[in-house]
Amino acid sequence: MYRSVGWPAALWVGLVAGPPPCWGWGATGHEWISGIAIEKLPESVPAFVRTPASVADVAVLGRELDRSKGAGRTHDAERDPGHWISLADDGSVVGVLPLADLPETREQYDTLLRAKGFTQYQAGYLPYAIVDGWQQLRKDFALWRATRKGAETAASAEEQAWFEADRELRERLILRDIGVWSHYAADASQPLHVSVHYEGWGAYPNPNGYTTKDFDAYFEGEFVRDNLARSAVAVKVGPYRACDCSIEDRTKALLLATLAQVEPLYALEKDGGLRRGEPRGIAFTEERLAAGAAAVRDMIVDAWLASADAPVGYPMVNVRDIESGTVRATLKLFKPD
Repeated sequence: MYRSVGWPAALWVGLVAGPPPCWGWGATGHEWISGIAIEKLPESVPAFVRTPASVADVAVLGRELDRSKGAGRTHDAERDPGHWISLADDGSVVGVLPLADLPETREQYDTLLRAKGFTQYQAGYLPYAIVDGWQQLRKDFALWRATRKGAETAASAEEQAWFEADRELRERLILRDIGVWSHYAADASQPLHVSVHYEGWGAYPNPNGYTTKDFDAYFEGEFVRDNLARSAVAVKVGPYRACDCSIEDRTKALLLATLAQVEPLYALEKDGGLRRGEPRGIAFTEERLAAGAAAVRDMIVDAWLASADAPVGYPMVNVRDIESGTVRATLKLFKPD
């Protein structure tokens, strides 16, 4: 594939200044990815996350970030670029910032991009949306762990009632946070949402003659709805895969794996593989949706495991110390005032 690093920034601005559409998958694809991810969770994750009702709720919530579009200019201008990232063929952000060199915060990311003539809103900030939501989920699970233990070790009926009520609230919040956040990880499995080639190949070297027409909406929406079966996607989702890495590194690996499918997708489209009922297109898209469900599931498991060592309360204490009994969870720890 063509290596675009080294193009003048002014040319890149002209190529990517217009933000891509923000529909990573259609309603069907997002519901399948989010729901299947919950179905594929191992038993080590708390049971309340894995119930049939939770599967149904998270599936619908997986669409929420698309359904909320149009809420207002301030809302949309800030949130929409979180659904995508414009990676050049070599894996660098708009050809100027290697994915491996992404800084820790969006502020730092935007500062680096502005020095090259771009902004985070032109380049997209999908990896930050994924990491941000994952960190919130890790915190959610940590608080749930603490309140569960707090109810077990409460020194009074009042304290026990407070912890039990807070745990029940945590469970509702966790399902909501998983559902909404899962949309971003799902977007990262859609090749056209991680590439500069998002609305046709664009004004880039195109020796293979790939289409310059926008087929994004058709691929992610109509093609999925009319040609695929949820059960066929679910069966392609394997068991949890431990990364033994940071959420940042897992996210980058997901983005690069998806980027590697951009040219195969264009080649498939050129060869008629996305026509209705075409087995090649069906198989390719099943794999992409399954990759999205696996990514969401794996990140949820990671968040649950990492929550055992997360800080909670004020002053902050480690959840592991609360669960081991080294520190007792008290109302004062969570309501210090």
